[in-house]
Amino acid sequence: MLQGRSLIILVVAILLGICAVIVANAYLGGVQQQQTQTDTSKGMVKIAVAASALDFGAPVTPEKVRFVDWPSWSVPEGSFSSVEQLFPGGKTHVVLRPMAANEPILSSKLSGEGGRATLAALLRPEMRAFAVRVSDSSSVAGFVLPGDVVDVLITRSAAAQNAQQITDVLLQNVRVIAIDQDASDSKSDPRVGKTATLEVSQTDAQKLALAQQVGSLSLALKKAADDPRPIVETVASDDLRDRAYAGGFSSPGPAASIAAPVHRVRYGFVAPRRKPLTVEVVRGVNSKDYEVGRYVGY
Repeated sequence: MLQGRSLIILVVAILLGICAVIVANAYLGGVQQQQTQTDTSKGMVKIAVAASALDFGAPVTPEKVRFVDWPSWSVPEGSFSSVEQLFPGGKTHVVLRPMAANEPILSSKLSGEGGRATLAALLRPEMRAFAVRVSDSSSVAGFVLPGDVVDVLITRSAAAQNAQQITDVLLQNVRVIAIDQDASDSKSDPRVGKTATLEVSQTDAQKLALAQQVGSLSLALKKAADDPRPIVETVASDDLRDRAYAGGFSSPGPAASIAAPVHRVRYGFVAPRRKPLTVEVVRGVNSKDYEVGRYVGY
């Protein structure tokens, strides 16, 4: 009889323990779920994102937009939190910067209310858009595209008696904002255009206007991470001949050669310089240079 009573008490204790565990788990699970819902409601907000990829110039309509939950502490500046805010009075926008699917829609990537894709919207403050004539040879065979950084070179006649051709670096680190009438920076295929629109300051726009009248312009594509202001040189017609001889081209003959040193002019100034004219005389296995006169290099 005593053993039977002890067994009953043990079974009852086990059942009570199991019930207590079940009740505790249910209570703690409910509290945790309620806390999660509270944190979610307080820490998330709705913002507008692109429902599909939006290209340059595409109109933004309600069916191309959807609203998703976004952490309130990392909401991008210029985002939209409601349809009324994105489309005030039912007016639409036009895409100025391509957007991928699920990318937040920002005011900096859209035109004004009901506006169109204008080039002026792509300009930074105090900057101007200036178009220059280009060709396949002066625009790196069409590989210069909107968004690239280039140097602008000018080739003209030197203000000297011999009027030789010289090339200067006119502008450095200039951003290309359009090729012909295409300002989209999402394209990667090379395309030869007739004009390149550059983003420059007011003074640089005046320089470009004058440079197009006095010489021909070319674009040199550069890497954006390169030295922003490297030392530049003026290259003249004589430098082509000088560097040819300095580079090891064949001499005029076995008994005589002209030794012309490389002459480089820095910072865009072309200064006259006289160079020696020498003749190398070979007698047997011995040779000697004789200076026979001077000529003006520039």
